[in-house]
Amino acid sequence: MTPSIVFTGGGTAGHVTPNLALILLFQNEAWDVAYVGSEDGIENEMISALGIPFHAVSSGKLRRYFSFKNLLDPFKILWGILQSTLLLHRLKPDVVFSKGGFVAFPVVVGAWLNRIPVVAHESDISPGLANRLSFPFVNKICLTFTAAKKHFKNQNKIEVTGTPIRQQLFHGNVLKGLNYCSFDTQKPCLLVIGGSLGANSINRSVRAALDQLTLNYQVIHLCGKGKIDPSLVGKKGYCQLEYANDELADLFAASSVVISRAGANSLYEILALGKPHILIPLSAQVSRGDQIQNARYFQKEGISIVVQDQDLNAESLTAALQQLQANKDSIEKKIKDLHIESAAEKIVAIIKEQTDVQSPRTV
Repeated sequence: MTPSIVFTGGGTAGHVTPNLALILLFQNEAWDVAYVGSEDGIENEMISALGIPFHAVSSGKLRRYFSFKNLLDPFKILWGILQSTLLLHRLKPDVVFSKGGFVAFPVVVGAWLNRIPVVAHESDISPGLANRLSFPFVNKICLTFTAAKKHFKNQNKIEVTGTPIRQQLFHGNVLKGLNYCSFDTQKPCLLVIGGSLGANSINRSVRAALDQLTLNYQVIHLCGKGKIDPSLVGKKGYCQLEYANDELADLFAASSVVISRAGANSLYEILALGKPHILIPLSAQVSRGDQIQNARYFQKEGISIVVQDQDLNAESLTAALQQLQANKDSIEKKIKDLHIESAAEKIVAIIKEQTDVQSPRTV
């Protein structure tokens, strides 16, 4: 009988991207794979593009602040739990893997009610609310950082694994990345990853500092959908892209320095690739503060240069780059000493431990 697994997680790309690395491994072992998410979440678009069966359930947003919508969301969550319970009873997967996000909680509870084992994953140093609520219902939770252990009581359920990373990121080609941007080898490349959420402040500051940045770097700027600046198209030493998919590995390979938000998955990829970097965490006004905690942790370790979003402008950005350049050798050594690599295979083994399926089934 073919083994099967259901993945869940959504709301942001950070709750979906790590699942992609795991999905590929399970597909290579001939598992049946399905995904449960929200109808209007980014996960629907990302997963459906892979041809994987996608099932939508109702999901309220788990807010930490007052909103009148909070009065309706408990009913949406209860409806999502009922939908998930019935769906999983029909699908009968061997195991469920949850990456978190508000859509994951009803699926985790639905799996628990069906006595289906659940493995969850938490990327951040400070766990998200969905994973905190899901913890009593999971068999195991995998953590990216050891510092997150203190937030969970039952230590027997915890495994510190790291984060699954798409293997293709480790196989980028420098010349392909340069050619994609019409760049040469005369200057190093600076890769700016604005992210889909809150990219405006980064975009504004990078473009304000562009004349100074291009004195020393060729700038690859992932600015977000619909955020290309027409007045800068064709500017020498500057390549602006809405986003990058398959070409991202080559852009990373071509880049010497990275500027990024401080989401745990992006940060983990940057560290795994050994890239000196500047982090600009989302402010607590527009997030739960997880990016600030991630950035602060690695800043204290002497690994990350950090500029707070409220302090970001052309001057603070160029000053941070100067600081990074002055400490580049030390930072590269500290990143190397972390020995960070993809946790995909380790997490696959943990998932299999919760089932009766142990042997590889390669196709």
